[in-house]
Amino acid sequence: MSKTKIPSNVIKLLWLKAGGRCEYEGCNNPLWRDDVTKRVFNSSYLAHIIADEPGGPRGDPMLSPQLANDINNLMLLCDRHHRLIDKTEVEGHPVERLSEMKRKHEERIEIQTGIQPDKSSHIILYGANVGTHSPMLNYQIVSGAMYPEWYPASDKPTILSLINSLEKDSSSDYWPHQVHHLQSQVDGTLRPLIRINDIRHLSVFALAPQPLLIQLGVLLSDILPMNVYQKHREPDTWRWQEDNDITYTIRETRRNPAIVALNLSLSATVTNDRIEKVLGQDCTIYTFTHENPNNDYLQTKQHLGAFRTTMRRLFDQIKTEHGHNTILHVFPAMPVAAAVEFGRIWMSKADMRITLYDENQKLGGFIHAFHINH
Repeated sequence: MSKTKIPSNVIKLLWLKAGGRCEYEGCNNPLWRDDVTKRVFNSSYLAHIIADEPGGPRGDPMLSPQLANDINNLMLLCDRHHRLIDKTEVEGHPVERLSEMKRKHEERIEIQTGIQPDKSSHIILYGANVGTHSPMLNYQIVSGAMYPEWYPASDKPTILSLINSLEKDSSSDYWPHQVHHLQSQVDGTLRPLIRINDIRHLSVFALAPQPLLIQLGVLLSDILPMNVYQKHREPDTWRWQEDNDITYTIRETRRNPAIVALNLSLSATVTNDRIEKVLGQDCTIYTFTHENPNNDYLQTKQHLGAFRTTMRRLFDQIKTEHGHNTILHVFPAMPVAAAVEFGRIWMSKADMRITLYDENQKLGGFIHAFHINH
């Protein structure tokens, strides 16, 4: 416990730099209200990194009196973490660790409060069962991927998911039920919310079977400007990474011009025989791929931008060569962000109709999911 009376101007400045929140890593709790009752009051503690007395936690004969009132030696903490660093786990909280916590927290607060209002973006969360897995989308985790280009416009994201659904993608009712729910959520929840709250930009985070992600992109295409984010495995984050450019390639296997398939071998390789198992061998297949298909290749916004550009050109090429009325059979193995963007760049009035397929090992390979019509 501090023995020094900290000047009021130092306390006020610390509150500003900390954003009124606990500076302990991973906490960030607001210190102006009680978490349970929501009553407004000051629940903060002023903690010294180097104690204001030589015998205190991390105390030093020379530095303790010198830094007793120095804001760079003070942290704003909640009761729990104040007790943790000064009583129960003093040895586990050396000066270097606490100083780094303080630096990172105050740097983040400065970035967030320095963002202009036109950089606010409303978060959209969408998840659907993938096989036996139910994706979990956490607001706190995904919102961290937006900084510093964007910041959350609200602490309440719009959730388009069918909550607590027990349906699996091997069920015959899965696809029509999910498509109907998604359409209803976009039309009945998202569009009115945008009109009422004057939302101008969206940040989209989604984990679902690829046909549903494509359908999500179709529904979002004309609503607002938006950023679509990709879940990375290495590192485990939604934040876009820095990486080299990527070159996409298009291969063609020309047979019957009336039956046309699109092989999207991006996150994995789809061999043509798996498509021919569904459509027969007498079909034309366009394969959209790159040098090293894998489920973590889409690392940067530039990769996604290149995908959009290449895919838009391919849509036009296929339509020119096979006609506007031909159905395009789509077999996707692609990252979630690419799947959403695929739906966004498809133009309902100008492009071919699409039939979507989904890989389902339980059912023996690719199965028909649903159609996307004009």
